[in-house]
Amino acid sequence: MCGMPQQPPVRSTPARVSRPDASMSLLTNVMDHSLDDGYAEAAARKESEGAGGLPKTLRAKLGLAGGLVLAALVVTVGAAQARISAPVVAKEREELVDRVDAETKAADELERTVDRLRDDVSARQREALKQSGGGGQADLVSVLSGAVEVHGPGIKLVVNDAKEATTGGDGDPRETSGFSDTGRVRDRDMQKVVNGLWASGAEAVSINGQRLTALSAIRAAGDAILVDNKPLVPPYTVLAVGDGKNLSTKFQNSADGVYLNVLQENYGIRTAISVEDDVRLPAAPSVIVRTAEPRTEKGTS
Repeated sequence: MCGMPQQPPVRSTPARVSRPDASMSLLTNVMDHSLDDGYAEAAARKESEGAGGLPKTLRAKLGLAGGLVLAALVVTVGAAQARISAPVVAKEREELVDRVDAETKAADELERTVDRLRDDVSARQREALKQSGGGGQADLVSVLSGAVEVHGPGIKLVVNDAKEATTGGDGDPRETSGFSDTGRVRDRDMQKVVNGLWASGAEAVSINGQRLTALSAIRAAGDAILVDNKPLVPPYTVLAVGDGKNLSTKFQNSADGVYLNVLQENYGIRTAISVEDDVRLPAAPSVIVRTAEPRTEKGTS
């Protein structure tokens, strides 16, 4: 008798179908339990005790409302004060600007008054010198002191910055002597020029219309040159009264003339000198001329 093939036993329960993400059990656990149990328990406890969220009691709610009202009141008052004070500040600023303008105009008027008084003093002084009886000596003193206008033959010397003049120096040989090679004319340059003209026989000298005297000072303020505290701008026109041709030759052959030539050749400073038949120099302002007279004391018997 042939044996029948043995059938596999039939399971009473159906087989469990595996999840598609069964291989990612760790990620699944994290997603299903994103909140730690400890944190969840603490949040539930705070909620049950009324510690979280808005205040639960009437007193707490009133305190919160009062704080909000107070903050709104402070902001409102601040905005109102700013709106009220803005016109006041603008008015005060306008008044300050008006005061500055008024004081500036007053200062300008005072300066013009000083200039008129200086001219008047100079005119009276020149008249007094003419009437002093000094004759030619008094006239010579007036010319040499710069108290009167002068004109006559002389020279015209123009000194100007280099075409590519800059400010500041960087390792230039002139820097060690108080200069900086910027292609600009310095106060010491003009001092040498003026001293060279006096030494060469000039009788009167002016720079850009400013008459020089024995009390004149040539100084610097930044890049500006001051003559008797008045700023000058290039080009600097120097007029000198004297024997024009002889004065020009002596100056160019002097040490100061050579110095000016070196500035021209090495640093690009521009110079031009010419002999003039007639140059006119103004009087120096506020020059007081005092003359001394011999005094003899009579002996007493």
